[in-house]
Amino acid sequence: MTTVHMTPVPRSSVVTYRDDGVLSRGMGLLVAGQLPPLPPALAGAFVTAVMLVLGVAGDNGPAVFAPAVALMLAGPGSSHPHDGRFDWLVPPILRLTEYGFVACVGFAWDVPKVLLFALLGAMLFHHYDVVYRCRQHVYPPLWLASAGLGWEGRMLLVALGALLGAVTPVFALLALYLLGLFGWESVTCWIAAPRSGVEAADLSGDD
Repeated sequence: MTTVHMTPVPRSSVVTYRDDGVLSRGMGLLVAGQLPPLPPALAGAFVTAVMLVLGVAGDNGPAVFAPAVALMLAGPGSSHPHDGRFDWLVPPILRLTEYGFVACVGFAWDVPKVLLFALLGAMLFHHYDVVYRCRQHVYPPLWLASAGLGWEGRMLLVALGALLGAVTPVFALLALYLLGLFGWESVTCWIAAPRSGVEAADLSGDD
């Protein structure tokens, strides 16, 4: 009998889809999973949208503080099992908040379009890769979200670039880093996948 080594299944795929970094997960530990995740995620997205409407260009624009507010609101919900009827909405809300903030900062600060699309593309690739892996039972390693800075870390870094007046260099460095990290980790994972999750899924489908 052939032994198939499966990647350990996380507590919830929805939690994995959140793509929380160290800061967000740390805030989640403070409430020990007692805070429902959807209302604070909605509040974080709403506050971010309001701040973006108020202005993002300029080192003292209110929108540069949106990531910190979004983290304070949505971060504590990271430790919840996300088993509510509508908790599946949390990851799309966080994606909309992150992509919207990055795009608005990029356009407001006249970041070269190639850098803006490269950064957004790196994040989109990572999030699509994570969703597809979970569907195939080939789960990403726990360190990947931390190394990728999490949704909150990427937003905070972009905001720091705006505060320092160095948005374009931050976009360039962040895009190169994330493309290298997510691309390399994804390729190495899928190369090994036939010996783990995908093989197991195929075997179960043959029964």
